[in-house]
Amino acid sequence: MLIHGPAFTALDVNHIQALRDCLVLVDDHGWIRRVLTSNDQDFNQVLTLGRQKQQVRELTAGEYLLPGFIDLHVHAPQWAQAGLALDRPLEDWLNKYTFPLEAKFSNLTFARQVYRSFVHTLLAHGTTTAMMFGTIHLKSNLELVEQCRQQGFRGFIGQVAMDNPDQSPTYYRDQSSVAAIKASESFIQQVQKTAGADDLVTPVITPRFVPSCTAPTLAGLGRLAAKYDLPIQSHVSESNWESQYAIDHFGMHDANVLDYFGLLTNRAVMAHGTQLTAADMKLLRQRHASLAHCPISNVYFGNGVLPVHYLLQNHNQVGLGSDISGGYSPSLYPNIRQAVKSSRMLEDGVDSRQAVTERGVKNSRITIVNAFYMATVGGAQALHLKSGQLKAGYRADFQIVKAHHSFIPLSSLDAFERILYQTTAADIRSVYVNGHLVYEN
Repeated sequence: MLIHGPAFTALDVNHIQALRDCLVLVDDHGWIRRVLTSNDQDFNQVLTLGRQKQQVRELTAGEYLLPGFIDLHVHAPQWAQAGLALDRPLEDWLNKYTFPLEAKFSNLTFARQVYRSFVHTLLAHGTTTAMMFGTIHLKSNLELVEQCRQQGFRGFIGQVAMDNPDQSPTYYRDQSSVAAIKASESFIQQVQKTAGADDLVTPVITPRFVPSCTAPTLAGLGRLAAKYDLPIQSHVSESNWESQYAIDHFGMHDANVLDYFGLLTNRAVMAHGTQLTAADMKLLRQRHASLAHCPISNVYFGNGVLPVHYLLQNHNQVGLGSDISGGYSPSLYPNIRQAVKSSRMLEDGVDSRQAVTERGVKNSRITIVNAFYMATVGGAQALHLKSGQLKAGYRADFQIVKAHHSFIPLSSLDAFERILYQTTAADIRSVYVNGHLVYEN
C-alpha cells in the first residue's frame, strides 16, 4: 500500500515535520518501508508505478495523514458510565458508581456488548493503541482481547488485581492474594497461548492501585512482571486521598511502594501523578518508568495539575491518557487540548485574589506540539513500540483526518494547530493499524 498526500509527524518533543506532499510506502507486514517527498529522485517513478498497480490511497483536498494516537490509560469497562458522576469525590465515585459497574462484567454478554462498542469507538476517534484496565473477571477480559483482535486494534490489557478488604467491596474483589496472582498469571498464559503472528494484544500486570492491594499481592505481581517480562500499569499519586493512603499504611509515597515491590520498571506506565514530589519524579526517571498524563480526569479527581513542562524538561517519559471514565471523552483530541489549557492555568494561577507574582508556577506552559508528541511518540516510547511516527521502520498505524475549511491562508503549523484544536470523530476519515484499514467513516 502507498498513501499519497500531506502529513504531519512529531520529530521530537518541541518540533513537528510538515510533509506537504509525501508518499508513505507500507510493506506486506504492516511496517513503513519508506517515506518519500517530492524532493526524492524516485518519487514520481514510485508514485506512477503504484498508481498503475492501483495500490495508492490518494488523500483528497483538505485531508492529512497523522500517526494514530496512543492512549496510555483507559478503564475499558467504565465506557458504560462515561460522563457520569464526575462531580463526586474520587472515593465516592469509586464505591457508589465504578465498583458496582465493574462487578457487572461477570456477565459475559454484557461485557461483549460494552467492549465491542468501546474498541470501535476508540478507532473512530483516531486511537490505534491503548493500555487498558479490564476487571477482576478473567472471561470478560479475554472478551476484550478478542474484540481487539477482531477489530484490528492494538491493545495492552490487564487483569485487574484488587484484594484489600479494607478498600475493595465484598462483591467486587479477589478473594485472596493467592487468587489475585493466580488469575493474573492465568490471563497472561491464555493471551499468550492464543496469540498469532504479529499479535495485536499484550498482557499487562495490573495492580489497581496501592490502596486496593495487599502487600503479598503487590509482591506477587512484581514477581510475575519479572518472570514474564511484561508491562505494568497502575495509578500513582492520583489524588490527595490515594497519596495519603500509601503514606499512612506503608510509611512512604506510593511510587516508593511500587518500586519496593518490583513494580516500577522500565516497562511500567503509571497514571496521573498530580501529587508526585520532585523525589518521586526522580525515582520514576531513574527507573525509566513512564507517566500517563490524563488532563481531563485530573480536573475532576487529581487535586492538582501535573507539571508536564517540568517533567519533559527533566527527561521523564510522559504520554497521554483519556482515563475513561474519570475522563468523559474516549478521544485524545480533547485531552491534547486540555493538557495545554491545564498547563496555562498552572502557570498563571487560578486565584485572582493573590498577587500576580505569587500565584501560579512559572515556566509551566506546554504547546500543542508538546501535547501531540505525548499522544504519539511519548505513548509509543512508554510501550516500547516502534510506532507513533511516520518514519521508515515504524508500524503503519495511521489516521486520515479531514481539516475544517479555512477562509484565510494558513502556514503548515497553522494547519496543524487547527487540526488538533478542531477535529472531532466526524472529521476522521480512515484509520489503519499494521497497514490494515480498520475503520472508515
